[in-house]
Amino acid sequence: MSKRNINIIGAGLSGLSAAISLARKGIPCRLISVQPSERAQSVMAEGGINAALDTMGENDEPLNHYNDTLKGGVYLADENAVWNLTFGAPKTVEWLCTLGVPFNMKGDRLVLRNFGGQKKKRTAYSKSSTGKILMSALIDEARKYEERGMIRRYPHHRFEELVIEEGRCAGVKVTDLYSGDSGVLYGAVLLCSGGMNSLFPEMTTGTAVNTGDVTATVFSQGVELANLEFIQYHPTTAAIPGKRCLISEAARGEGGRLFIYKDDKPYYFMEEHFELGNLMPRDVVSREMAKTGQQVYLDMTHLAEENWERLSDLREECIRLLGTDPKTEYVKVAPGIHFFMGGIYVDEHHRTSLEGLWASGECACQYHGANRLGGNSMLGAVFGGLTAAEDAAGYVKALAPREPEWTSGSGSRLLYDYGVEEDIASILRESLGIFREEETLRKALEQLTGLEPEEMSETRRRRWLLAKATLMCALNRRESRGAHTRRDYPERDDEHYGKTSVVRCSGSEVDLTLREIPRRTVK
Repeated sequence: MSKRNINIIGAGLSGLSAAISLARKGIPCRLISVQPSERAQSVMAEGGINAALDTMGENDEPLNHYNDTLKGGVYLADENAVWNLTFGAPKTVEWLCTLGVPFNMKGDRLVLRNFGGQKKKRTAYSKSSTGKILMSALIDEARKYEERGMIRRYPHHRFEELVIEEGRCAGVKVTDLYSGDSGVLYGAVLLCSGGMNSLFPEMTTGTAVNTGDVTATVFSQGVELANLEFIQYHPTTAAIPGKRCLISEAARGEGGRLFIYKDDKPYYFMEEHFELGNLMPRDVVSREMAKTGQQVYLDMTHLAEENWERLSDLREECIRLLGTDPKTEYVKVAPGIHFFMGGIYVDEHHRTSLEGLWASGECACQYHGANRLGGNSMLGAVFGGLTAAEDAAGYVKALAPREPEWTSGSGSRLLYDYGVEEDIASILRESLGIFREEETLRKALEQLTGLEPEEMSETRRRRWLLAKATLMCALNRRESRGAHTRRDYPERDDEHYGKTSVVRCSGSEVDLTLREIPRRTVK
């Protein structure tokens, strides 16, 4: 058995997939997270996972999935990475089936549903609780390797920073929130730490535990980030205390319709103007909703009983959280922040700009370009974890194993900081909505700069830097593309901005460059 270790930060879909893959190769890993897997963001994922399996007789194939993903992301994603993702999707879903994931079936045939931005049925699902079901299967599989000592869990452990030696990542510093002990865990590092929800409190569908602090910290240590301006607003969310309640795209995939009242009658505006109607990509639907200037409703009252059998958990959630029964009542909906397409800049192998460091899942910028298609999130997380693990496994063979170093703490439980900085959040909230413009973005950047970073705690300074980089990316991209819509630059400009926004931090300064998108070489 190898004594070399890989440290995985985050225990959701991506982290678990990577850990299982490494364990199967005989490479031990540490699974480090603030919360146990059962409370990871991935559990909240609802709609499904994409793969061109063609079980519905629509002549679907991975090339269609590849083209839809590039088109949905408005041609800003790494073409090699997207090729690997979409052509690897069928085997990824088949692997999940071998772990016992109970996808919806009809006989021995996997049932696929429609999802936004795709003309073919290619989204495998388990009612509208697919994330929870996938996580259960991966947790059970990981436990087999935990028992054999191949996966060692470090729950209630907070990531502090990377250990960087001679220009490469040599490990990670962590703190045990129960004992206060701190330690250095040597080895390669894979970040699977999720999105940046704390930048937008009460505006996101995601958990506040995904603060974005891991991304902010590695950025402050010189790791490159990319495409931070692309923040996805999901069309169908509803306000609940502290966050937004997601009403899964599965509702529209099963036939749900969006409307406003016009002359006191429902007017189904998406169906009037778009070929895919209510299943246009999320950025398109959110913009159209915002343009109406009215309360938008989701109509599911016409759905057949068989549709409700597949949406029973969604109906239960609406009744419990919103006090609305979607089977008999219209649901009030509005766009809410749901996904961060930008994040840690990685290549097709999930390598970051720092040797010895990988990133996958929502914390990484790679597959989705300017807008993510529904159903590609869970696929990107699982496939990304497997891909990063494969590459990291080869890297660690050349590393000499080193024992962890621990320092005793206070012996008392520490509070976890969920990362809400109201002044920073307020600035971002006012400037990074569905529609943006130069004056507002420039004013926001001036306000943020005026917060005097030298007087901040280190944690707050890192969050400030991440917010600054996000605003700089949005201000610099003088075009409209995907989830980034500029009122003052309404057209897409491929000549100047058909590139990746890449940011690097040095002290309190942020440097921004536009980098060419890798064109496809894989076949």
